[in-house]
Amino acid sequence: MASTPVINLRKGHAVRHNNDVCVVISHELKTPPRMASYVVMSIRSVANKKVSNLRLTSNDSMESVLLERIPHEYSYKDSGGYHFLNNETYDDVAVHDEIIDSVRDYLIEGNTYTLLFADGLVADIELPPSMVMVVADSPEGVKGDSASNAYKSATMETGLVVQVPLFINPGEKLIIKTDDASYLGRA
Repeated sequence: MASTPVINLRKGHAVRHNNDVCVVISHELKTPPRMASYVVMSIRSVANKKVSNLRLTSNDSMESVLLERIPHEYSYKDSGGYHFLNNETYDDVAVHDEIIDSVRDYLIEGNTYTLLFADGLVADIELPPSMVMVVADSPEGVKGDSASNAYKSATMETGLVVQVPLFINPGEKLIIKTDDASYLGRA
């Protein structure tokens, strides 16, 4: 594939580093005064899940790798990992804990997620911008609590803890933003 300048890379891009396909997990361009700019980035190997921290000059380039984005339905978890089903080919894909760690609290059986494939291996999982979740546990709301701008902790069905308004009760469906686990509203 083509060589891409490191200043054009972003989180989620795939690159080849030391003959290994890696996904960029963080990227920051630094421009200190009276010095040349440089890029600090972390990449995770798709094959062995090892994370490497790199410091490169802004003139450096890395080889880009094509990522395939294929929707899969989350099925179940067992000792082999988290299993996703391709709705078109009915292929079962097992994803290991290292990739799931950042999205574990958003996995709901039956929901569709986008799996990113690089060289035939699962590189990452993309979440939708927001998800509908059910409140599993929360202190009971009191009538009239909607007047103030106060929040309480609520535990969702997946174990995710979200700050919600005081009037939210267990069993309610909420829209949760996946970027920062914030409450957007009722579903």
